[in-house]
Amino acid sequence: MNFPLYIAKRYILSKSKNTAITIISFFALNGVIFGTLALFVVLSVFSGLREYSVQFTNDFDPDLKVIALKGKSFTLSAEEEKKIKSLKGVTVCSKIVEERVLFYFNGKEQVTYIKGVDSLFEKSNGISKNLFNGQWLENNTVQAVIGYGISQKLSIGLFDFNNPLEVYVPKPGKGQIESEEQGFNKEYLIPVGIYAVSEELDSKYVFVDLGLSQELMGFQPNQVTGLEIKTNNQSDDQTLIEELKKILPNKVDVKTREELNSTLHKMLNTENIAVYLIFTLVIIVALFTLVGALIMIILEKKLNLKTLLNLGAEIKDLRRIFMLQGLILSVFGGLIGLILGTIIVFLQQKFSLIMINESLAYPVVFEAKNLIIVLLTIVTLGFMAALIASSRVSKKLLD
Repeated sequence: MNFPLYIAKRYILSKSKNTAITIISFFALNGVIFGTLALFVVLSVFSGLREYSVQFTNDFDPDLKVIALKGKSFTLSAEEEKKIKSLKGVTVCSKIVEERVLFYFNGKEQVTYIKGVDSLFEKSNGISKNLFNGQWLENNTVQAVIGYGISQKLSIGLFDFNNPLEVYVPKPGKGQIESEEQGFNKEYLIPVGIYAVSEELDSKYVFVDLGLSQELMGFQPNQVTGLEIKTNNQSDDQTLIEELKKILPNKVDVKTREELNSTLHKMLNTENIAVYLIFTLVIIVALFTLVGALIMIILEKKLNLKTLLNLGAEIKDLRRIFMLQGLILSVFGGLIGLILGTIIVFLQQKFSLIMINESLAYPVVFEAKNLIIVLLTIVTLGFMAALIASSRVSKKLLD
């Protein structure tokens, strides 16, 4: 058996004659346990919050979005569309026309986005399951589906044929505008549905038929502002992006869902890193106690170490005893903390022990990567703490 490891295990299992050392060692071990538990639980909470935050955009945004590389729109021929739909990994390809316009209803107005969609749009995302009231729009009609926030601000009801929603789209061109007809394309819309996703998205879009939006924008039938693509789980996004750019060379850029919500993901990642560093600092403080306990044990075992030195043991072997002792205690405490943390996470998932409000439990997600991150943190910091403590063993100390 490895000599330093054997002695280290004996020192861990044997009871110290000094009560103060026993108490300090107990608090050091508990500090590691609860520091590990806290770090793992907090990381699991942030994983839950991230999943909860992005679920709204996941229901609303496509897996891949093709947008114009220059200008606001690009042309899509029937052959190009056919090639895109035949790509391996593409399950749905929906054409859209999106622009910021003016809406007017009963003396109230709001500037927001009109989004023209085709019949495949429902299949590219989960918008239809987020309908708060009414139904999804039909093709080749003047029907519209509006956000809950827009309906509140403009006080709009559904199927009100006597009071339609007016939309004004600026006409391209130059020169002085002398009348409404010269400056704007105008259409009357009949709201037939209201969607509710999040506060921001509920005030952003009014969905209409693709052909209607193209007419309002003055576009050609093959002219769009974007494509929304749904992929299967087996597809490689980067490969698909390259193939899409080959089909539409120098015309488009392709963004993933994460890139479409880059600000949200950056914010969540920054918060996650900040919390990780804060709770890692808690573990570091707990390990300082462990360093102190190991140094006191070294002083207590001074005579034993001197005997081992006289029997032929080298200083590096004696140092390794306490380095292994500190590392074992750190890993042991870390594993107990991870087990307790895992139990707490699963209890929260199953029984909703902590609630944000009456209907929403605090979101937590168990992820293997959080286990690995916490375990690596404990092992690394525990090794450093044990190395610092074991460095106190020297020939000068024993002499």
